[in-house]
Amino acid sequence: MITSLHQLDFSKTYSYADYLTWQFEEMIELIKGKIMPMAAPNRFHQDISRNLNRVIDNFMLDKPCRVYYAPFDVRLLKNTQIKDEKEIYTVVQPDLCVICDPNKLDDRGCLGAPDWIIEIVSAGNSKRDIQDKFELYQENAVKEYWIVRPYENSVEQFYLENERYQIKGIYTQSNKLRPIIFPTLEIDLEKVFSH
Repeated sequence: MITSLHQLDFSKTYSYADYLTWQFEEMIELIKGKIMPMAAPNRFHQDISRNLNRVIDNFMLDKPCRVYYAPFDVRLLKNTQIKDEKEIYTVVQPDLCVICDPNKLDDRGCLGAPDWIIEIVSAGNSKRDIQDKFELYQENAVKEYWIVRPYENSVEQFYLENERYQIKGIYTQSNKLRPIIFPTLEIDLEKVFSH
C-alpha cells in the first residue's frame, strides 16, 4: 500500500487506477502518467478562486452547466470511449472548471474535457499552468481557458478555434471580462482581485 508520496517512483508512468489506490494526503496531478505534486494554495489564491466561483456559480443557477473547484478530479482522455481506469493517464485538479454535459460527471469527478477551465498561477506551478496544461487542455478540446496571474492582477483569455487556442485578450483589474462561451456573464475583475 502506498501511504507516502516518497514511495512512488517519479520516473514511472502511472494510470488513474494506480492513483485511486494511493493513501497519502499530499495533493498531486497526473499528466500523461507523470506525477506532478501540487503546493497548497496561499490565501490570495483562495480569495481569487472564491470570488470567481461565487460569480460563476450564481450565473449557472438556472443553467445545465455546473462549476466545480479544486480538489476535483478531471480525467482527460483523447479517446472518449475509454472508461477503464488503467487506460487513463491524466488527472488534473483545475482551480475552477465548468462542465455543461452531465454525462461527463460521475461520483469521482469529470470524465472528459470541461467546457471552461480557469487556473490561478502560483509561484510553484506557473510553468505547469502556462505551458503544460495549456497544451494539455488544447489537445483535449477544452473550449475556453483562462490563466489568472494574481500578482499582476491579470487574466489571459484563450478560446479554442480550429483545434488551437487563440488569445482573446489580456485583462487587468480595471476591466470587466466576459467568457466567450457565456457572453451574458460579466465578471468584474476589480472584485475578483479584491481581498
